[in-house]
Amino acid sequence: MAKLSGLGGRLYSGETSFNIVERRKRWYSISALFILASIAALAIQGLHLGIEFKGGASYTVTQPTATVEQARGAVEGIGIPGEIIVQKIGTTKVRVQTGAVTPDQSKAIESALTSTSGVTTESIDTQLVGPSWGKEITRKALYGLFAFLLAVMLFLAMAFEPKMALAAIVAVVHDVLITVGIYALVGFDVTPATVIGFLTILGYSLYDTVVVFDKVRENTKSVAANSKMTYSQ
Repeated sequence: MAKLSGLGGRLYSGETSFNIVERRKRWYSISALFILASIAALAIQGLHLGIEFKGGASYTVTQPTATVEQARGAVEGIGIPGEIIVQKIGTTKVRVQTGAVTPDQSKAIESALTSTSGVTTESIDTQLVGPSWGKEITRKALYGLFAFLLAVMLFLAMAFEPKMALAAIVAVVHDVLITVGIYALVGFDVTPATVIGFLTILGYSLYDTVVVFDKVRENTKSVAANSKMTYSQ
């Protein structure tokens, strides 16, 4: 730890440096491999969307006496088509998620859970989400994201240079695409909380890029006056 601290101090003071720009092809190659792997994961496996985006039903049972396996067996016995996801939430709740169901099927699921879990219907929080609502939310989220990225590009182009604005967007796409690729590869559910996580990564990526650009501009004021110097020097 002391060695790392000393290295950080030397890097900050300029006593030690890494010629990152000169080895940029190596970093480009590593990033390209991650991006290709992410694209392949998205193309082959795709994202596992939660019911908030694809539509479906969610039943959260409070203080159930049944186990996750018993709750799953009770719902599967009804013959609901599609995948059934049963999760334990903390120590007092069990959540059951299914695809789109009819009102009669929803009542049958509630009845099965009450009898299996030993609870009343008041202890079951039922949420039904239509597929059209999920598509509308997704469409609005994408429109908002594109508008935000466009505003960021315009701001960076005015504050720094047009090339820097393009580089910032490339950095954001790079970071978010790799994260989304990991989600596709592992098979995690994409929920509103996941989207918030993606937006957090987007925000940190932009913040980091702007800080770096500002520091580069500060440290390279003399580059324009000396045509023999390059940014890597």
